[in-house]
Amino acid sequence: MKLIHLADLHIGKRVNEMPMLEDQKDILLKILGIIDSEQPDAVIIAGDVYDKSVPPAEAVEVFDDFLYRLSKRRLQVFIISGNHDSPERLAFGNRLMDASGIHLSPVYNGAVEPHILTDEHGEVRFYMLPFVKPANVRRYFEDAEIASYTDAVRTAVGAMAIDTSKRNVLITHQFVTGASRSDSEEVSVGGSDNVDSSVFDGFDYVALGHIHGPQNIDSERIRYSGTPLKYSFSEARHEKSVTVCELGAKGSLTVRTVPLVPLHDMVEIRGSYDELTARSFYDGTTLQEDYTHITLTDEDDIPDASAKLRVIYHNLMKLDYDNRRTRTNAEIDAFEKVEALSPVQLFDELYKLQNGLPMSEKQRSCVEELAEKIWEGRK
Repeated sequence: MKLIHLADLHIGKRVNEMPMLEDQKDILLKILGIIDSEQPDAVIIAGDVYDKSVPPAEAVEVFDDFLYRLSKRRLQVFIISGNHDSPERLAFGNRLMDASGIHLSPVYNGAVEPHILTDEHGEVRFYMLPFVKPANVRRYFEDAEIASYTDAVRTAVGAMAIDTSKRNVLITHQFVTGASRSDSEEVSVGGSDNVDSSVFDGFDYVALGHIHGPQNIDSERIRYSGTPLKYSFSEARHEKSVTVCELGAKGSLTVRTVPLVPLHDMVEIRGSYDELTARSFYDGTTLQEDYTHITLTDEDDIPDASAKLRVIYHNLMKLDYDNRRTRTNAEIDAFEKVEALSPVQLFDELYKLQNGLPMSEKQRSCVEELAEKIWEGRK
């Protein structure tokens, strides 16, 4: 059985205040072309369909069009909600859509029933587990000890009572320990959202969403497909792709990728103003239309540098300097520091400032637990 694994579409996202909707329309059409070429039995979208829990109307229209085109291809499509989605909004109409082969994960209620497909080797059971926090699972398993994300996912998976003699696929949206993150992902309080990969031992393939860089965890059996587009300059060196998974008889699995070519690439370039504005530097390349982060190495600031550079680099997103002044400037920008640290890290900094030493492991654990409860309340 052949599967196309996608995740983290983030439809409606803006990057450095620049709308990405046209890029997203383009990449979804290219994904449809790959689907037509590969002829899979099912398509998986492992969460974060939208970038906001209340997406703009234009984003909903783009996804609606993508779903309509998928339904015309007579595929089975499995879609779960991620941490950026509203599970209630994404699940709307799911029982009506089931008949068309579009399966939307319902709001988590403690029970995850499999969707069963068959091929020449027998059944393949698909379990759709949307993004859950410990509080979401604790509500339905009051007697279980659920103190962490690992506990929560382990409890949710345990309640599925999977038959390991069959082939089982889990679709979920979590941060699995060991995954390499990017700047564009939402980091949970103190890194407390880690899920240990051992909770997935009973599955033949785990289609993950949440982490933007395509990667395997432990083995190709547990995989993040990554985003179809680059959503921050920390992803500039990522090779975006569609993951193609083929399940043979029980125990047989092959995973490969098909590259995705964006409408605009996201690149970082550096050099002096004269170097970067020389026609020989950019002529014959895609740099003029790429989304660019430019680092100027001139010792003196260039007047109106952004406006001047944008004449050449039409989609300049970010400009900064790397020179003697910026490297030796010891002044800390307090606002940027606050933005970069999690609440637990900020508390740790305050504790060290007041007490002259860091928190103990026990103290840190208490703060993380308290912060997580507060964070859940805000959500």
